[in-house]
Amino acid sequence: MRLQDKVAIVTGAASGFGRGIAEAFAREGAKVAVADVNLTGAQNVARGIGPAARAFACNVALREDVMRLVGGVVAAFGGVDIVVNNAGVTHTNQSLLTVTEDEFDLIYAVNVKSLYLMTLAIVPEFEKRGGGVIINTASTAGVRPRPGLTWYNGSKGAVITLTKSMAAELAPKNIRVNAINPVMGETGMLEHFMGLPDTPENRAKFVGGIPLGRMSKPADIANAAVFFADPASAFVTGVCLEVDGGRCV
Repeated sequence: MRLQDKVAIVTGAASGFGRGIAEAFAREGAKVAVADVNLTGAQNVARGIGPAARAFACNVALREDVMRLVGGVVAAFGGVDIVVNNAGVTHTNQSLLTVTEDEFDLIYAVNVKSLYLMTLAIVPEFEKRGGGVIINTASTAGVRPRPGLTWYNGSKGAVITLTKSMAAELAPKNIRVNAINPVMGETGMLEHFMGLPDTPENRAKFVGGIPLGRMSKPADIANAAVFFADPASAFVTGVCLEVDGGRCV
């Protein structure tokens, strides 16, 4: 198995891409910390995975929660090898002038500040292990932005830039940093991205811009995360990989 005896933290793992990543990591032999602000959801995912998983409550925008998460995982599993910064939020597709300040602040706290907080907490633990892997969930929105999601697009553009800068700065510590850029996926945030009810007709409007003819699925993103976490990708860092069915071509 590709991740045998590795310990991974996956944030936003109670559903969607995070759940898919946590389940894929466990299948590949990793012990997985299923972290989410929704503890009940995280517990359900961990229960489904089995003994290799533990659920943790964590608001990734709060320093004390992130520090408690990392400390709890180290206490439970003896260390950490992989972190997936997957937790994210968006605003409903709308004019950039009508997004509220509270919505803006939440998006940047969860999508951007969380990377800062997790880096502060996890790098010392990685150093104890001689290195580690950070995987950030960015978005095609940070590469080819759509109207109606401007402030969300900007947050994911920040994740892409931070991924590259983190990779360059942390490389001497043997810490690799990469990002995944999913296209719109079949997750709980789908209607927010579309700004429309989730109907076959409305889906078709968005799928029309994806050459392979469908939205992304959690398994698509999970496969990319396994690749980045796998020791076989030991010479890959600073990469932001579009998993988008050709959307960004």
